[in-house]
Amino acid sequence: MAIQIGDKAPEILGLDQNGKEIKLSDFKGKKLALYFYPKDNTSGCTAEACSLRDGYKELQAAGYEVVGVSKDSAKSHQGFIAKQELPFS
Repeated sequence: MAIQIGDKAPEILGLDQNGKEIKLSDFKGKKLALYFYPKDNTSGCTAEACSLRDGYKELQAAGYEVVGVSKDSAKSHQGFIAKQELPFS
């Protein structure tokens, strides 16, 4: 399913790095920064993720949660999250 600009996000967003289903309703009452990136551990994607990591406390203070989405495997995501010390899925 392709998502276009202006579309509402689907209820089921996908699986996290541990295989747990992530649902839009998990974030009820919060703002959600849902960012899409093509591949773990590439220079641009790493810079984007680290920028969100560095501003994460400010985002949370403003009521946001952050979720990154790519088509990489759960194992790849686990390594990327650990290597970059990302505090979000």
